[in-house]
Amino acid sequence: MNVIGSRPDGWWRDRPGAMRRLAEQLARWAGDRQVTVVFDGKQFDLEAEGVRVEFATRRGPNAADDDIVRIVGADPDPAGLRVVTSDHDLSRRVSELGAEVVSAGSFRQMFGA
Repeated sequence: MNVIGSRPDGWWRDRPGAMRRLAEQLARWAGDRQVTVVFDGKQFDLEAEGVRVEFATRRGPNAADDDIVRIVGADPDPAGLRVVTSDHDLSRRVSELGAEVVSAGSFRQMFGA
């Protein structure tokens, strides 16, 4: 959601549409990369080829963040992971586990969205 929210383009008027657009952009960008996106909010049917799409397993503050930390913590090589976020607390949590952190703005520049 940090990537979606990093550009004030009216995404808040159509959250599901913004999520679909991001998933489609990630699918085009992914290539051979393994990409997982974790969204906050109510789950709906959303698939993007080559992208693992997840929704937070609970509602409330930091719900998706907690799932991202769980994913990083469960990975056998967290140092090989790149987490995209502009949230300072999430950055700290995943960095402590060994993952690299990239800001949402920097990531948008990397994949041209």
